[in-house]
Amino acid sequence: MIKKKLFIGILSLFAALTVTAQKNVIDEVIWVVGDEAILRSDVEKHRLLLQDENVRIEGDPYCVIPEQLALKKLFLSQAKIDSIEADEGQVLRQVDQWVNWAIQGVGSKEKLEEYFGGKKMSQIREDQKKMYREQQIETEMKKKIVGDIKLRPSEITQFYSQIPKDSLPTIPTTVEVAIIMREPQIPIEEIDAIKARLRSYTEMVMNGTETFEYLAIRYSEDNSMMNGGETGMLSKMHLAPEYATAAFALNDTKRISPVVQTEYGFHIIQLIEKRGDRINTRHILLRPKVSDQEMDKTMTALDSLQKDILAGKLTFEEATYFSSDKDTRNNNGLMVNKSEESRNSGTSKFEMEELPLGMGAIIDKMEVGELSKPFKMKNAAQKDVVVIAKLKSRVLVHQANLQDDYQALKALVERKKEQEILREWIVNKQKTTYVRISDGWANCEFNYPGWIKK
Repeated sequence: MIKKKLFIGILSLFAALTVTAQKNVIDEVIWVVGDEAILRSDVEKHRLLLQDENVRIEGDPYCVIPEQLALKKLFLSQAKIDSIEADEGQVLRQVDQWVNWAIQGVGSKEKLEEYFGGKKMSQIREDQKKMYREQQIETEMKKKIVGDIKLRPSEITQFYSQIPKDSLPTIPTTVEVAIIMREPQIPIEEIDAIKARLRSYTEMVMNGTETFEYLAIRYSEDNSMMNGGETGMLSKMHLAPEYATAAFALNDTKRISPVVQTEYGFHIIQLIEKRGDRINTRHILLRPKVSDQEMDKTMTALDSLQKDILAGKLTFEEATYFSSDKDTRNNNGLMVNKSEESRNSGTSKFEMEELPLGMGAIIDKMEVGELSKPFKMKNAAQKDVVVIAKLKSRVLVHQANLQDDYQALKALVERKKEQEILREWIVNKQKTTYVRISDGWANCEFNYPGWIKK
């Protein structure tokens, strides 16, 4: 079910628009930054969303929010100059996820359109695309400004020694987990049936009885279904190798690829546009279903393996040879945190909520060194798998220290340096950017006073 704060946020955004219309309040330009305007309605919508998400605003919201929007304009303006573009494939995936989430929350597509003042779904999607696109461009612009920060170990140590101990960050409980994973076998009859369905879709498109977009919306099991199967412009590195090979082999937008198998399932692909090393395609994804019988067989096989480990017939590390998970098999089963948003990214540490869905509740009840019984979960490709997990370590919630939390402290110092670099850039950018603030909106204590030229 959709989270309450998002659901309320949707309603509040609609309410803000409705109230404005009912009161016949004439919108006005309150700031101009370069050649970009900030409207009074922009500030009001932003304020309502922050309010509904319980985000505390330090200071007068009618000073803080316009400045935040102005800073965004500075970064987007520079991004245009530097030709920084968003990854349209990632933007589309974010929009698809948001739309699915929102529709689940309000009950139907029609109700979502109603909440947005009668806007059609296509316009709602375009608005969300614009928002996610700008967020991504702003992030990439900041990364370019900051560059590659290289820190010496002595800088981390110095930071730790100088910060008051009661100001050290609280580190949530983290765990290290090793796994043995097995994928249940898919009967050849199921695979043949999936391929036959995909070939029938190809026939429908080629003989003109259905469009590819319609079939993707109705039958595809990928998030792109909401966008008619469209992936957006992507490079080869952002596509599964087998998918990329088949997609780049297409040269005619009226043709459809043969059935392609990837780790995610089986696809048929239609070319939309090819531009150098980037490509935009539509696809329909079908995932073979695991039968209860095959799932039971896999559970039984891993149950026997777990008993052999407990009986000392082989070690857990030796048993990882039988794992079908290529990412952990050659690492004695140890999982690596691949979340770019995590402070533990690139390490073997996971906060509990970062563990794969279905694993956290089991790990939470285990002792260090304990081996779990086999359990079902979804892997990174969203396939049903069976897993045995071993809890390698657990560090309980605590204040950061150098011994256990070097990476977290390093991230803190990096963020501090990033903020210093960005602040210097903003101060310099203000000096060369045209800014006009309307009467009644300039009497503020701004975080960056350079908006008002003296």
